[in-house]
Amino acid sequence: MNPASQPGTETHDDDVKVLHSMGYAQQLSRRMGVFSNFAISFSIICILSGGINSLAQGTSGAGGASIGIGWPIGCLISGVFAMAMAQISSAYPTAGGLYHWGSILGNRFTGWLTAWFNLLGLVTVLGAINVGTYYFFFGAFGPALGMEDTTTVRVIFLAILTGLQALCNHLGIGLTAKLTDFSGYLIFATALALTIVCLISAPSYEFARLWTFGNYSGEAGGSVWPQVSNGWVFMLGLLLPIYTITGYDASAHTSEETRNAAMSVPRGMVMSVVWSLLFGWLMLSAFVLMLPNMDEAAKQGWNVFFWAMNTQVNPTLKLVLFVAIFISQVLCGLATVTSVSRMIFAFSRDGGLPCSKALSSVSSTHRSPVAAIWTGATLAVLFVWGSSVISIGTTPVYTIVVSCTVIFLFFSFAIPIALGLFTFGTSKWPTMGPWNMGRFWYSVFAILSILAMIIIFVIGIQPPNDWALYITIGFLILTAIVWFGFEARRFQGPPVGDMIVKRQAEIAAAEAALDRK
Repeated sequence: MNPASQPGTETHDDDVKVLHSMGYAQQLSRRMGVFSNFAISFSIICILSGGINSLAQGTSGAGGASIGIGWPIGCLISGVFAMAMAQISSAYPTAGGLYHWGSILGNRFTGWLTAWFNLLGLVTVLGAINVGTYYFFFGAFGPALGMEDTTTVRVIFLAILTGLQALCNHLGIGLTAKLTDFSGYLIFATALALTIVCLISAPSYEFARLWTFGNYSGEAGGSVWPQVSNGWVFMLGLLLPIYTITGYDASAHTSEETRNAAMSVPRGMVMSVVWSLLFGWLMLSAFVLMLPNMDEAAKQGWNVFFWAMNTQVNPTLKLVLFVAIFISQVLCGLATVTSVSRMIFAFSRDGGLPCSKALSSVSSTHRSPVAAIWTGATLAVLFVWGSSVISIGTTPVYTIVVSCTVIFLFFSFAIPIALGLFTFGTSKWPTMGPWNMGRFWYSVFAILSILAMIIIFVIGIQPPNDWALYITIGFLILTAIVWFGFEARRFQGPPVGDMIVKRQAEIAAAEAALDRK
């Protein structure tokens, strides 16, 4: 039985027709509804992961103002990308969406470059998320368990954790969606509970903290940031929300597994940012109000969350919250495995990676891209292991590369958005999807995204992340060499024109083969 004729709604048939019109078979299982699509992006954003593990970027930056004022500003900077991407995703709802958008709205090279920016960003961010989860576990439960923070312990922890996340993905999108749906509810509930606990535990309510600018750079902030001016320390603090509010491209990566994708995907992207902005701001503002002393809190540096919780919160409540936060962070990594595997699958489907045939294969039992899942998970663990044992000067390579991760991700967002600015309504992008804000508003958000990309890049390459500039330049030089030396002659990109027509028989055969198995 062809997937297009499986029991379901007319919407499912329309989704499959759209996919066929782009030259692809419905190989993945379309099991996700609108909430599931929202939840996978909301789970990767996970205000309980980045918002907590990177909290010192704000508290040791401009202090309370980094949360009260900086969090909404940073979320809006990140959110303009989501608005622009929503418009494109509605017109082209495919797995590995960014790669396809870069190709369709530009050319083979822009699609290929977008894919590599996104893929490297996703693999390294998966490693970074799970490293953050490790350090949260170590800070929350390590002392009671007698843990020691060594490279061996860290890598073993990551290997087990990432392996479990990959296994859940291996077993199919049905299980993955259930877990990320649960994660969505858990993040809402835990963020609300943490907000209430912080407010109850606050010694007083000094609301002025939320708009009071401090300068905790240097030793005053535990050396999280080097000594800089008042203006720069606030700008650096914006990295807390900007780095947290990313990963919403997961909604696009799971397009081929989402029902009514042309509406569900853009809605999932945008609403995941909106709710993360709101709940994150409430939660972190309550945390700032709970702090017994802002100056003393800033001195704690990266340990500020545990210091405040240990100082102010009832031990039993604290333990319950720590468990819920840890589970949320684990599920954040699980959702990221989903995202990176769909990017690998989609890029390989068009021959963009070595061993593409294997990496684009889909399990007939679980209807999941098994090889892509385990490859992405393995690469993330290898990245953490390899980069942790190598240093440049006194700085581990891991720290240097992670500083580039979000820059790479936002570049992969910005490329198709910028291309769309020039191709909206042309032969390259003649038809809009049902989520359509119109030419004017798309142009507004596209221009804002380009400006936001400049801001993110400038902030992201400041000390102590100044190596990010050289890595980004080096990556661009390397991609130019690889493209002009090899890939320009080999890589064909997504199917277009007559190629789509010629693929229809292959599409039917691929779907029939999966169904027979």
